[in-house]
Amino acid sequence: MSAAATGYGTSLALILAIGAQNAFVLRQGLMRSHVLAVVLVCAISDALLIAAGVAGFAAVTAAWPALPRIMALGGAAFLLVYGFLRLRAAWRGGEALVAGGERQSLRSAVLTCLAFTWANPHVYLDTLGLIGAVSTAFGGPAKLAFGIGAVAASFSFFFALGYGARLLAPLMRRPGAWRVLDTAIGLTMWAIAASLVF
Repeated sequence: MSAAATGYGTSLALILAIGAQNAFVLRQGLMRSHVLAVVLVCAISDALLIAAGVAGFAAVTAAWPALPRIMALGGAAFLLVYGFLRLRAAWRGGEALVAGGERQSLRSAVLTCLAFTWANPHVYLDTLGLIGAVSTAFGGPAKLAFGIGAVAASFSFFFALGYGARLLAPLMRRPGAWRVLDTAIGLTMWAIAASLVF
């Protein structure tokens, strides 16, 4: 239980930081658009990466030292484009929760979510690097319990974020609130992209 609690706490602390993936899940939850698919993609992707980290993926990055930089530049390019799209939406305005805003198709939402997850170098640092490193303090069944706890944190967080977002629905009925949210998301994306490049 101690190893599982450590895994849960470590994973939750890393996921809680507002980033590109969380902002996307929040936005989909507010719009009530493909929420189940989005949260499942995030949680299952995290589970795979956490499992790889606990199993020792750090050896791969040690073998290919250029890999983190390549992932960082690719992720920065993606975040710059998505940030621009959100800032453009904020500039144009006109979105409101009542009107449903600019809804994506299921395929588009899933592909965007996959890009936010798998093209984000921070997710590799968190899951493969940091969670993998902390897991080395445990062995045998305790290491498995640590991994299960870390995966449980990911599932509980993404479901809470995706479905809890609707509590903000009354506030988001005003188009001005969407402009503020889209501006905040766009600037967050650009800030993360800048941190990846510099």
